[in-house]
Amino acid sequence: MRLDELLDGLHQQVQQVRAARDRTRTLLDAVLAVGSDLDLEVVLRRIVESAVALVDAHYGALGVLGEEGSIKQFLTVGIDEETIARIGHPPRGGGILGQLTRYPQPLRLANLADHPASVGFPAGHPPMTSFLGAPIRVRGEVFGNLYLTDKEGAADFDADDEAVLRTLAAAAGVAIDNARLYDDARHKQRWLAASDELTRSLLSGRDPAEVLESVTATVRDISGAALVALAVPVGDSGELVVEVASGAAADQVRGLVLPATALAAKVFATGETVAGGAVSADPRREGGSSSVVDLGPAFYVPLGTRDHVRGVLLVANLPGGQAFPGTVIDMVTGFGNQAALTLEVAEHRRDAERMLVLGDRDRIARDLHDLVIQRLFACALTLQSTLGHVTDLPKQRIHRVVNDLDDTIKVIRSTIYGLRESDRSRTGGLRTQLVAATDRAAEALGYAPSLRMTGLLDTDVPTEYAAHLLAVLGEALSNAARHARATTVDVTVEATATTLRLRVADNGRGIDPAATRRSGLANLCRRAEDLGGTFEVSPSEHGGTVLAWAVPLPPTSG
Repeated sequence: MRLDELLDGLHQQVQQVRAARDRTRTLLDAVLAVGSDLDLEVVLRRIVESAVALVDAHYGALGVLGEEGSIKQFLTVGIDEETIARIGHPPRGGGILGQLTRYPQPLRLANLADHPASVGFPAGHPPMTSFLGAPIRVRGEVFGNLYLTDKEGAADFDADDEAVLRTLAAAAGVAIDNARLYDDARHKQRWLAASDELTRSLLSGRDPAEVLESVTATVRDISGAALVALAVPVGDSGELVVEVASGAAADQVRGLVLPATALAAKVFATGETVAGGAVSADPRREGGSSSVVDLGPAFYVPLGTRDHVRGVLLVANLPGGQAFPGTVIDMVTGFGNQAALTLEVAEHRRDAERMLVLGDRDRIARDLHDLVIQRLFACALTLQSTLGHVTDLPKQRIHRVVNDLDDTIKVIRSTIYGLRESDRSRTGGLRTQLVAATDRAAEALGYAPSLRMTGLLDTDVPTEYAAHLLAVLGEALSNAARHARATTVDVTVEATATTLRLRVADNGRGIDPAATRRSGLANLCRRAEDLGGTFEVSPSEHGGTVLAWAVPLPPTSG
């Protein structure tokens, strides 16, 4: 009997050794599986699956912590998609899950409901009893927490399960750190490649407008943002205009004029980066892109140095989207500074080339004046001095030649004047004048009209056309203030390669059919017809009036 008892005890010890060996082997396999990939999403999924297999749990989850201890990402194992959809939104970090966040130590419970921090389960959630949780630390900071419930084949988890989970959590922290370092290195490589491409594009003489489009698209692609917009200043008013945009709702914000109270304008004035979790709900925004499109997590980056800001880059996700990590903000900031520096170098290069052209024009004008005109003038005097020595018929011919020489001199002088005047800048471009016109109208309307401007308005629109456009805009805004009783007015100005368009829409009472005196509208129509364009007045789909004025632009000379 004594021998049988000893043999039974020995057999039990052998079984325990074998079980410990098998668990150790399983743990090593799990560690190898967790560390065998460098993609962060794959690593996180393998961590949860390995934890469930190691401690024989029915359900498992990993919660990645965000700002202020909230859960920004929640991965589950053992729950199907239908159940997840029925539960609704993922947990935010309350109850038992928040207990691990507040006190990052392993937690083992026989019954979840018995813990004081338990708040119950939401509707549709499967019932759970036993619980085992452990934090995952990366470089001493808590990255997230592992949550396991319902031990298979036992009432609750034991101390061995807790020890195994702590070991797996330590290995998971190393694997997550490696995956993040790899991801950062890969992103940095892409940013460097994008910076090199940006520099080559600008210094090769490519159109800066096309390059800026490429900048926003590149930032959106690498950062994973839903919307990227670039705003540049308009005159000295402190207002900005969204020059280019890429992503969701880009058409709605492109060309939008941002008031000096908008968050982007404040970033432009201070030269400091601003980030937020919900931009549309930020009390500092006071108008801007976030008032037109609902935006979630976002940040604003000034382009250039604090002393010389060239514009502001908005990088945003939609409401409910993920917040941008600090590494992405730092990379976009560095890329923006590189873009601003490259733009400045490219502008200096174009200025130098322009100075060469202007120098050539001055030389040509000087040579025409000093050499050609003087010789033609001398020839004319010589011919006039011979008039007294010739008969009537040759005299008439000489008179015609002298008159032709005078006309030629006038043409050359006008050409000289054109060479010297064509490149002198005008006082304030068309964009600045449009902003000033809407600002003046705000006094009569009682609110600021919404203004969108797209295209090369300052360079491709001739002075005559700009004057007509400003007159039409002034008349349209005046009508909206005096007759429409509108609460909103949207102004859109667009210059394409062939056409200049103006659209003014309000939500007022529309045009009175009984009104017979429409001299103001007749003037707008005549201005369009004088330039070979069209003018239409139509009711808006949502009530109010839409004024559409469009004229063809003359072809630009090379």
